[in-house]
Amino acid sequence: MKNTAFENIYDAYQLVSGAKIKGRNQEEVFELGEYDGNKRGYTLYAFEDGIKFTDFSVIISERELMNNYLIEKVARIAA
Repeated sequence: MKNTAFENIYDAYQLVSGAKIKGRNQEEVFELGEYDGNKRGYTLYAFEDGIKFTDFSVIISERELMNNYLIEKVARIAA
């Protein structure tokens, strides 16, 4: 994951399940899970060396994601 480019999160439509998320000031990478409407946040799972660890997760709000995290840059496909 060291070679992966990350970009700012500009829109909630970028927040899709399976996306790789990284803190602005940390090197730790997470995998974005589903949105939980009851808890009003997204589930983040620890992700390391291509493995998603589901035994530990955190719930984080959309606002927190957009302000303090970066998302893996993906190639855009023209329609």
